[in-house]
Amino acid sequence: MEWTDQGLVLGVRQQGETSVVLELMTAERGRHLGLVRGGRSRRLAPVLQPGNTVQVVWRARLDEHLGIFTVEPLVSRAARLIADPGAIFALQTLTGHLRLLAEREPHPALHGAVEAALDAFAGADRPALYEFGAFIARFELALLEELGYGLDLSTCAATGARDDLHFVSPKTGRAVSRAGAVGYEDRLLRLAPFMTGGPSNGGPEELRDAFRLTGHFLSRRVYGPRGLREPTARTEFLVQIDRLAMAQAI
Repeated sequence: MEWTDQGLVLGVRQQGETSVVLELMTAERGRHLGLVRGGRSRRLAPVLQPGNTVQVVWRARLDEHLGIFTVEPLVSRAARLIADPGAIFALQTLTGHLRLLAEREPHPALHGAVEAALDAFAGADRPALYEFGAFIARFELALLEELGYGLDLSTCAATGARDDLHFVSPKTGRAVSRAGAVGYEDRLLRLAPFMTGGPSNGGPEELRDAFRLTGHFLSRRVYGPRGLREPTARTEFLVQIDRLAMAQAI
């Protein structure tokens, strides 16, 4: 068995004294693992850093085997991402989310979105931290959809209206309009307008609303059933958002 593909490095774990097991999110074959001989060497260790994109050839006798990767660098972003606390926590959050996907199942839209975002995060014209946050929140919404737990944010669950959607039911994941939520506002999750393609005010409060929304359903439908906790990187990213908001308020 043999194939060639490009992949985003999610992480590595040591295997013996000189090798590593490399975990990639590939464009055509989804999340895939393979052994890299000499992966701890001075030549390969910098290449196999989370956030970098590599080209790999995978070989194995049988498809169900772990297999062996031969790796060549394509895009090196890790050093630039690591230099910024917001970017590194964003990277760790996104790679952690991709690990929630089943092995060897392709998710080209998620793969492409993360690669494009990391290119922007690592670029010379780096987006503001709030833009990082808005992307991650929308990505989490797409991740829930890909995992089979998508939210219905198209119409109001109470009135059927398609406009003025400001809330989401924490039980059903359906949107609720301002009119439909009267008297129940404190029981519902707020829906940030940018989560459904609306304008963003670029402020911390709407980001908190967005992360509270996706975090609720990730905890209820993904983390909890799998016995997992919310990734530390996600929590730390929100801390960075709060620190920026406090600095701007001074």
